[in-house]
Amino acid sequence: MSKPHLSIVIPAYKEEKRIHKSLDAIEKFIKTKEYVIEVLVVLDGTPDGTLSAVKKYESRIPNLKIIDRKENKGKGYTVKQGMIEASGEYRLFCDADNSTPIEQVDKLLYWANKYDLVIGSRYIEGGKLARPQSFPRKMGGRVLNLLIRMLAIPGIKDTQCGFKLFSEKAAKEIFPKQTFDRWSFDIELLAIARRSGYKIKEVGITWYDDPHSLVNPIKDGLRMVKDSWTVRKNIIAKRYK
Repeated sequence: MSKPHLSIVIPAYKEEKRIHKSLDAIEKFIKTKEYVIEVLVVLDGTPDGTLSAVKKYESRIPNLKIIDRKENKGKGYTVKQGMIEASGEYRLFCDADNSTPIEQVDKLLYWANKYDLVIGSRYIEGGKLARPQSFPRKMGGRVLNLLIRMLAIPGIKDTQCGFKLFSEKAAKEIFPKQTFDRWSFDIELLAIARRSGYKIKEVGITWYDDPHSLVNPIKDGLRMVKDSWTVRKNIIAKRYK
């Protein structure tokens, strides 16, 4: 395989019934491109049939790599492993349920020669939620993002969208410094990028919210605020060198 132009990293935990959405879409997407794409599916110690579901695509998706880690260590750790092991000139991580359609990576790649990180955003011009959230969930998300910006990442309107593109150089420097294995790893990654002098661009994308999401807006929101404070303390202590 020649060097990939794009690596797509998909963290997977209990995704047996949903990951086909992403892999079907990626299979079609690859056929429309002339450049080399590699796909890394990183299993996070999942106890269900996700591995078998992914293996069905080995003959359908060229350059598909499955990393089957037996121990559950969290989404942050899983993304980190995939982004470090990827070999593409640009490296995208995205969710297993195709909540942001993969073809929208074209919007990110458009800016990739001018920015080190290009991240999908639901809350800027051009961004939208294709499946409306409940009012409490929507408002809770907005308040949470405001607090995160105040504590750790000023100027970034959507830190939690799981659709982020890194240059090879940025990925190689940023991910080894990541310390959060589970929640809030996005916040830490963006903070590290800022401290390292990398340029970040937000691009509006369409997001299909999962009504069956296991995220608890209150409990998990409070955890992210706490983690944002930890990131702020790490910044002050200059731990992201």
